[in-house]
Amino acid sequence: MNIRGFVDTSFVDWDKKVSCVVFTAGCNLRCTFCYNFGLVLHPEEFDEIPEDFIFNFLEENSDFLDGVVVTGGEPTLQPDLEDFIKSVRKFGLGIKLDSNGTNPEVLMQLIAEGLIDYIAMDVKAPLDSEQYSKLAGVNLNSSIGDIKKSVQLIKSSGVDHEFRTTVVPGVHTKADIEAIAKSLAGADRYYLQKFQPNTRFDKLNENKPQSDAEMEELAEAARKHIPSTEWRGR
Repeated sequence: MNIRGFVDTSFVDWDKKVSCVVFTAGCNLRCTFCYNFGLVLHPEEFDEIPEDFIFNFLEENSDFLDGVVVTGGEPTLQPDLEDFIKSVRKFGLGIKLDSNGTNPEVLMQLIAEGLIDYIAMDVKAPLDSEQYSKLAGVNLNSSIGDIKKSVQLIKSSGVDHEFRTTVVPGVHTKADIEAIAKSLAGADRYYLQKFQPNTRFDKLNENKPQSDAEMEELAEAARKHIPSTEWRGR
């Protein structure tokens, strides 16, 4: 795989798990709030990390790790993602996959083969709104069906999972969050993520994150449909 980032030990990328994190290069979206925008726009500026480096690390350290988080960028764009995951599994480790849900066929294959232990999918906006394309930075009018398909696939997969939305101040409203949660009803869990300034585009850099009280108010609106909703970014 085209790996351009690696964190050898993380206690926050997979709840209640000790993991290492693999960052793949490239993405088919251009989200205005992406915190890994360097990997998306200029992956060549980061050193490429050979798979053997990862595997050697796992061989030496798998005894204290619970799993490997594969994130990006968008990992499902990597043609050898499945082979990489199979190699990781040989070390007896679990796999968490982060995805934007635009490639349901890849998700379906990985799920069918029992290669994923946890899926985290980002949902940018209400699924039937024009806002989705605006936040994603590309026209998704013809492919929003793929995102909806991924939502349903993940919910019915039996694989432990979460959906998550980065709440952009001045963009997302309480009605938006409730609409997203309604479309995700039946999910294992839903997380709202507080917007982090100074990440991507200047227009958003001017916006201040919501207060803790505002985030809790939004989470409470989402709990009407997903009682397990929580928020991150305290």
